[in-house]
Amino acid sequence: MTAVPGLRPILEVAERIGLKANELEPFGQDKTKVQLEALDRVRQSGGREGKLILVSAITPTPAGEGKTTTSIGLAQGLQQIGRRANLALRQPSMGPVFGRKGGATGGGACRLEPSDKINLQFTGDFHAITAAHNLLSAAIDNRLHFGDTRLDARQVLWKRVMDMNDRALRNVVIGLGGPAQGVPRQTGFDITAASEIMAILCLAESRADLKARIDRILVGYTAKGREPVLAAELGVTGAMAAILNEAIMPNLVQTREGVPAFVHGGPFANIAHGCNSVLATRMALAFGDYAVTEAGFAFDLGAEKFFDIKCRAANLNPAAIVIVATVRALKMHGGRNLDELTSADPTSVERGLENLAAHLDAAARFDKPVIVAINQRGEDTESELAVIHEFCKARGVACSTANVYAHGGAGAINLAEQVVHLTDRPATPYRSLYSLDLPLAQKIDQVARAMYGADGIKLSPEAEAKLAKFTRLGYGDLPICMAKTQDSLSDNPKLRGRPRGFTLAVRDAEIATGAGFVVVLTGELVRMPGLPERPAAERISVDEQGIIRGLS
Repeated sequence: MTAVPGLRPILEVAERIGLKANELEPFGQDKTKVQLEALDRVRQSGGREGKLILVSAITPTPAGEGKTTTSIGLAQGLQQIGRRANLALRQPSMGPVFGRKGGATGGGACRLEPSDKINLQFTGDFHAITAAHNLLSAAIDNRLHFGDTRLDARQVLWKRVMDMNDRALRNVVIGLGGPAQGVPRQTGFDITAASEIMAILCLAESRADLKARIDRILVGYTAKGREPVLAAELGVTGAMAAILNEAIMPNLVQTREGVPAFVHGGPFANIAHGCNSVLATRMALAFGDYAVTEAGFAFDLGAEKFFDIKCRAANLNPAAIVIVATVRALKMHGGRNLDELTSADPTSVERGLENLAAHLDAAARFDKPVIVAINQRGEDTESELAVIHEFCKARGVACSTANVYAHGGAGAINLAEQVVHLTDRPATPYRSLYSLDLPLAQKIDQVARAMYGADGIKLSPEAEAKLAKFTRLGYGDLPICMAKTQDSLSDNPKLRGRPRGFTLAVRDAEIATGAGFVVVLTGELVRMPGLPERPAAERISVDEQGIIRGLS
């Protein structure tokens, strides 16, 4: 058990929010799985559901925005003012942990614990997702080897996955070495966070729903692409569901101030739908007055998908939206370089507000009350902070400076009080950005214009053909999941601020029939990241006492 002050044994944390001992499957003293029956019990008793708070952010920069840190700080701030708050967050992927980003459990006084375990193996959910995904891959190649399938080897859509950044695996040839080694074909690897199994686990409402979604995964086509071949035909979907039997149960941990946190699932928002699991969100709502959750990256990516995919599928209705910004990031959007951020520069902050304005405009499409949370750093000046507050006041948007990294929940009391005030009014009805009966290309166009500020879209011939094929096969009424760079509102990662006058280039499309959406690939984005020249893994080690060093 870590020696962080204020932490309680996880069974005590669970008991304080109303979970029973027989509903828990502990992993040591600091983390536990929660059985799905706990949610059924609360539903059957007619318990009142809490209010859902969505945390998003401006467009990411190398300066950092601290969305997870702010989410944790807000939940701790709500606890500070006497409100029962829970968190519902994603589990970090080891790819970015060892790559460019490092750990993703918050920072300073706002951190999930046990931080190192959450960043690494945790309770094994990512390993289970990887294994279930690759079992289907193995079954596909086994059927091809024995010729016992309608599937055309040249039209297999299902790849393999691993939870690591490895660009060398994006495109591979398998089955080499002679007839006994399988059927040679070209394929590749995605990162586990981009696996459709990850998306399915995060959207499933029950084990039965999980199994049904796995059954309807589209793995490829018959000869000449005439008919779809679904995973159920491979005969291993029951085994896949068995591998995921434990992984579907949400994980419960806590923050450094003892706020319960349901940490479960981890799809990326730039290449997947970017939200923690529906089941974890439901548990956070069922066992508290407020559930603070986040959607990956900025509002244009994670939050749009949160509304149009997760909320639509699960009938969730957020009570308020928090958009996180930092003075440093706004300076970068205003034209400053990373090495020029330490000196006061209200003018650059003001220029960078164009990016915040774009996300506020996007959030307004969903008709929810919005508050801007300024994640304060020590070098921020009063004049720079005043620029942001004055901008928000002029727009009629609530704003709060929160020094959560240094002060934890105490640094978010004003933010928490404003959030409570925003959510005291009756929640506005859920509103989606587009109707499902629109053609797929029109859905893409609406997202590009409303969320990114594009003048329109340009479909490659391959993307156009695939969208037509999906529609012909009966999948035209699915929502869309945009795969786009997180570094810009546009599809060009070099364009900061608020790009204008651009057309969104759609180069390809994929279908995720089990998850229930069409993936739209834009720009040069790939689904298997590579490591940077000096990855974070080079700084990480463990000493003789088992203490991990360098995992920030």
